[in-house]
Amino acid sequence: MIRSDPCAISSATGEKLMRRPIRLATAMGLVLACAAPLAAEDDGYRTPPAAVADIVTRAPSPSVSVSPDGTQLLLIEREALPPVADLAKPMQKLAGLRLDAATNDRHGPRALVGLSLQDIASGTVRPVALPADADLAHLAWSPDGARVAFTNTRSDGVELHVLDTATGAARRIMAGGVNPIFQSPRWMPDGSLLVLAVPKDRGAMPVRSLTPTGPAIQVAAGGQEAQTRTYQDLLQNPHDEAMFAWLTTSQPMVVAADGRRAKAVGEPRIYTSVMPSPDGKYLLMEWIEQPFSYQVPWSRFPRVSAVFTPEGKLVQEIIRQPLADALPVQGVVTGPRNLQWHPTEDALLLWVEAQDGGDPRVKSDNRDNLMALAAPFAGAARVLARMEDRAAGMIGIEGTDDIIAADYDRDTREVRQTLIDVTGGGAGRQLSIRNVQDAYGDPGSPLTTTTPQGFEVAREVDGKLLLSGLGATPEGYRPFLRRFDLATLETEELWRNAGESMERVIDVLAEDGSSFITYYESPTNPGNVRLQSGGTARFLTDFPDPHPELTGIKRELVTYKRADGVDLTATLYLPPSYKDGDKLPVVVWAYPLEYNDAATAGQNRDSPWRFTRVGGYSHLFFLMQGYAVLDRAAMPVVGPDPETVNDSFIEQIVASAQAAVDFTVARGFGDGVRVGVGGHSYGAFMTAHLLAQSDIFRAGIARSGAYNRTLTPFGFQAERRVFWETPETYYRLSPFMAADKINEPILFTHGANDSNSGTFPEQSERMFSAVKGNGGTARLVMLPHEDHGYRGRESVLHTLHEMFAWFDTHVKNASPPQASPPAAQ
Repeated sequence: MIRSDPCAISSATGEKLMRRPIRLATAMGLVLACAAPLAAEDDGYRTPPAAVADIVTRAPSPSVSVSPDGTQLLLIEREALPPVADLAKPMQKLAGLRLDAATNDRHGPRALVGLSLQDIASGTVRPVALPADADLAHLAWSPDGARVAFTNTRSDGVELHVLDTATGAARRIMAGGVNPIFQSPRWMPDGSLLVLAVPKDRGAMPVRSLTPTGPAIQVAAGGQEAQTRTYQDLLQNPHDEAMFAWLTTSQPMVVAADGRRAKAVGEPRIYTSVMPSPDGKYLLMEWIEQPFSYQVPWSRFPRVSAVFTPEGKLVQEIIRQPLADALPVQGVVTGPRNLQWHPTEDALLLWVEAQDGGDPRVKSDNRDNLMALAAPFAGAARVLARMEDRAAGMIGIEGTDDIIAADYDRDTREVRQTLIDVTGGGAGRQLSIRNVQDAYGDPGSPLTTTTPQGFEVAREVDGKLLLSGLGATPEGYRPFLRRFDLATLETEELWRNAGESMERVIDVLAEDGSSFITYYESPTNPGNVRLQSGGTARFLTDFPDPHPELTGIKRELVTYKRADGVDLTATLYLPPSYKDGDKLPVVVWAYPLEYNDAATAGQNRDSPWRFTRVGGYSHLFFLMQGYAVLDRAAMPVVGPDPETVNDSFIEQIVASAQAAVDFTVARGFGDGVRVGVGGHSYGAFMTAHLLAQSDIFRAGIARSGAYNRTLTPFGFQAERRVFWETPETYYRLSPFMAADKINEPILFTHGANDSNSGTFPEQSERMFSAVKGNGGTARLVMLPHEDHGYRGRESVLHTLHEMFAWFDTHVKNASPPQASPPAAQ
């Protein structure tokens, strides 16, 4: 047994009667139930069966990155699971950030631990020599593929290294002092590196006084709405402000790739971004200024955007944005936002600017304008495009000044793509418009390349783009490579995945699309990189099956209907030992999503030919315990008006759940009785509702959820309305308010350090207390130092142990209700 800081565990055994009687089917079932660790006095980390624990702790396959010149692969070795002790290191929770004061970086355990270079032509692999116990991050190819910059985190700071891909040797060019909190080191157009560094003379770390100097005060002057979503880890007092400024203040540095020259640029500030212009003659600098706020995270603090020379001389201030603590729900700031350089022009600034006051509730035919301002940035900006809906991103195109800009209608969920001639003027040309949830209608996304100046742009050859996509179909994903003509808007399909595999394009080596690199997986291949060229394919990597003992898992995409006619989908998994006709206990795992119409809600968004990868605290490990798993069971909440779609949330998820269970019976592997339901985050919210509002399931597992919506009064998930507009909706959509109706056993797990907006750890604590207080059966497991998702080795293993024990007791070994004896005559 692994022993460390014990999990905080509470249990409640309900005294009131279940809606359906449950009795243990066998004496062995009784032994299992008695042996299950469901008592509050459990006081340590537990592990699942050894076969499961062995799989969980195996090292994952490397990640793969293709060099910009298409000649090499960078193989990135990853850590399996860090110990909880790594998560327990001191943490500063400041302005929505979690920081490590010892390293002056974001807090977190190491993830990347090794590097190798592989030549694509020959297949030769060269391991890269690295410092002992390497903790790598912030990897960045140089535009020509000759070098890779990366950081290595030590116990006392972050150092910068550069890998020469020709020799395979890495060299340290900064022994420490890198401050990557807001920006990773990036390549300059001249081949040097732009690094945000810890100022050398910043002074000692602020010390928290044990004697307060006064109360922490916040003020609302009145007359202005400030509908702020529920954020965590905000500033709370003057010491927090001082620590935030001390850790995030940086000095921009330009460092030669060999480390022999370094030059400071400008003065130390809280820089969030420093970006060179493509011609290298200017720097777009953005930084945070006071006053800070105790109500919103750093991204809404006052901000200044200005253009400087590489010598640090101010050229022009572009915008001074005030504190944005009063934005409407889903609103944006007024004035210039999302400033960036045009990727193929020498020095042309682009940004978007709200025309509706930043308020999505305002009716408007022109929500945003796309603006441009050229060097020397002194005149008025010109309007490039007037967007009907909210701007949703843009991308430049190789070899031209054109850009593709997108805008998004939050009501119809339609995204429009428009081609804009930046320097030639004229009206933009609409390239496409579609519902973002229409997977079958997705035309694909442009494949990109890196310009010599280091900017990512869409590949373009003779007026045509190369597009790749997942290619969703009713039968499953069939990824594709297409050529799209910008002049005629016609599409030519160059390649499409076929056969009993799923293969998707990750990079193109030939301009005409005849040679490209793919990621290939199949039911027996765990995922490897292939080179497709001239109609033939060869594997570039040979990563082994991470768990060959699970190869026999049966995986199938299934469809069924809800009572109201809505098509539903799920992925069915059966254990390797399953035989037709066997009746198995079933786990239904789901996450509800909102849709405008039933047609998109019922689309298939998976592939029958993917490899079944099981790891972490995945519910798919139930397959090793003799369960069937109905994974990603569709729980669509359908309604034409996103404003009111949640009004029927409960009815729709209950109907979807019933349809799922009915399917398991109709297919013959389920008995309709031994069925449990589970979910994470919004799926946990769903689970609590299903146990409160139906008798479909024997038990539930709710991980890291939110259950009292009055604690998130300014909206949650897709809910736009605030509590005071529709209190009855918030009340009804709070499982906490129906805790007295939960009379099936429910297991709550939660990271005690959850940073996700809305899912405070208190949500699970209060929900457990509510169920317990009303006589229900529940168990609460609070995982020390864990966030919204769980990363520590001990936590992951313990979570699996708890899940198995809970469903083994309350689902697998439950017996169907017995028929009542005939009444006496």
